[in-house]
Amino acid sequence: MTIRIAVVGEIGSGKTYIAKLFGFPVFNADNEVKEIYKKNRIIYRKLKYILPKYIFSFPVSKINIGNAIQNNKNNIKKINKIIHPAVRKRMRNFLKNNKKTKAVVLDIPLYFENNLNNKNDIVIFISSKKKHINNALKKRKKSNIKLLKKLATLQKSLAIKKKKSDYVIENNFKSGNVKKKVNIIKKEIFRK
Repeated sequence: MTIRIAVVGEIGSGKTYIAKLFGFPVFNADNEVKEIYKKNRIIYRKLKYILPKYIFSFPVSKINIGNAIQNNKNNIKKINKIIHPAVRKRMRNFLKNNKKTKAVVLDIPLYFENNLNNKNDIVIFISSKKKHINNALKKRKKSNIKLLKKLATLQKSLAIKKKKSDYVIENNFKSGNVKKKVNIIKKEIFRK
C-alpha cells in the first residue's frame, strides 16, 4: 500500500520545498488550481457566472480571483465550491496513477479544512518563525501579501494543525538542517 505523507503549515513556511525533498511524487494543490484556471473552460464558465464583475476572459487570471476575494471574502466560498471538486478529482487521479509507488506526498494548504486526511496518513507540520515566512513571501513573484493574509484566515489554527501532526519540522530556511530532518523522518516511516 502506498504511504501518504501530508505536508501542512502556514502559507510561506516552505511546505512545497520540503515536500519535494522526500523524493516521492508530490500532489501540489496550488499547482493543480493554476492548471485548472489555465485549461478548464467548464470551471471558467462557472466562475464567470458566479463572479461576472471579476472573471471576464479565459484563462482565468489569478489576479482577478484575488480581487474577487479581497473585495468580498464571501467570494472565497463560492470559488471553493467550484474549484475544490475539480482538485479532488485530480487528487484521486494522482493517487490512482501512483498506487504502485512506495509513497506520495500531499502538499495541500487546506488538507484538514477540506477533510482530505485519512487516518493512516503521516502528517508533517512545517513550523517557521514569522520573520522567515515574511521574507519568503516577499521573495515570491507577484505575491499579494494582503490576499495571502486573508487566505490564511481560512485555515485552521496552526496549533490545531501542529497537534494533529505526527512530526514537526522547524524550517529555519537553511536547507542542510531541513534535509537532515526529512531523512530522519523517512527512515522512521519506512521502519514501521
